[in-house]
Amino acid sequence: MTSINAIETAERRFGASNYHPLPVVLTHGEGCYVWDTEEHRYLDMMSAYSAVSHGHANPRLIATMTRQASQLGVVSRAFYSDQLAPFLEKLCNLSGMDMALPMNTGSEAVETGIKAARKWAYEVKGVAPDKAEIIVCRGNFHGRTIAAVAMSSEAQYRKNFGPFPDGFRLIDYNDTEALKATINENTAAFIVEPIQGEGGIIVPGKGYLSQCAEICRQHNVLLICDEIQTGLGRTGSFLACDHDAVRPDGLMLGKALGGGLYPVSAFLARRSILDRFTPGDHGSTFGGNPLAAAIASEALQILIDDALIDNSAKMGRYMAAALNTLQSPLITSIRGRGLLLGIEINPQHATARQVCERLMERGILTKETHNTVVRLAPPLIIDKSKIDWAVDRINATLQSFTNQP
Repeated sequence: MTSINAIETAERRFGASNYHPLPVVLTHGEGCYVWDTEEHRYLDMMSAYSAVSHGHANPRLIATMTRQASQLGVVSRAFYSDQLAPFLEKLCNLSGMDMALPMNTGSEAVETGIKAARKWAYEVKGVAPDKAEIIVCRGNFHGRTIAAVAMSSEAQYRKNFGPFPDGFRLIDYNDTEALKATINENTAAFIVEPIQGEGGIIVPGKGYLSQCAEICRQHNVLLICDEIQTGLGRTGSFLACDHDAVRPDGLMLGKALGGGLYPVSAFLARRSILDRFTPGDHGSTFGGNPLAAAIASEALQILIDDALIDNSAKMGRYMAAALNTLQSPLITSIRGRGLLLGIEINPQHATARQVCERLMERGILTKETHNTVVRLAPPLIIDKSKIDWAVDRINATLQSFTNQP
């Protein structure tokens, strides 16, 4: 089974239709490139929603995964392992946080953060039982669980999935006055993305996050940053909140933490938040297993050893500058930071999906977000020559819409 039609038919027959993939069947990858069943090569400008920051089939990560899998994989947290503590220590030291609770997926990290914030609110802040509230922003994306959907303002994410848990208050993104006005005696935390990824690569105004941090400090409210997509070098710093010199009270990480090979996530926080957990309060069969810990630890080390964070900053500036030279009526705006960029497409000329389909024909793979934005988030190992090649084909693709009869 190799043809796109056969594979698409089989997926529709045996799998739920909760994704709408581009019509390409990938078989292998290396570095910044992936290949399909007919050996056509594509430049990956999506990195699996930022999970493949280290590039496909990174040799060091493959070696670590192979070595650890041959020794010890999953034993559950019923026992100690020799891999978890060194990983947690490295992660806390690099992020500036006190403690970490390892999980698997980004959604699980978000759920852990919600539970931690509520537990802190009741046991430390003194919020009345079952009254804790968490403030979130419209346009956010924190996952697909029922709690995450309860925090969402996206109608499709919510339709026919209720009833939803309460305790969440929505405000506009990039609006500090709204944050001030919404905080009350029951507010446990403000959960926010430093850059809204799925919302359309929305970058808030300069100083927004630092102002939010100050407001939260004044009102004894936890500032929790969801950096599942923006963290680990994606925006040109270890954390996106570093750009505002903000150290949040809580932090959610995932995606690139698993090196593009294994699902690894974590909720990190100040000690006064995470030390409220006791045995039996929370857990995960796979979270923090030796294989996950070994891979994630190596993924963090590669970011440092190979200067991928610095490369993200430099190549991000280079690609943004190159994109801003393009002249096309399809471009409404170009925005982002580091190697997380978005091209807003004018819907009068094309949909972002149509642009992505034509980019695929020219050897670039990526996916639209929020209907009108083409995301550009290549592996952090990308260099200038690949960016030049990509921008040239992006330009040709955009011109193809205006040159057609």
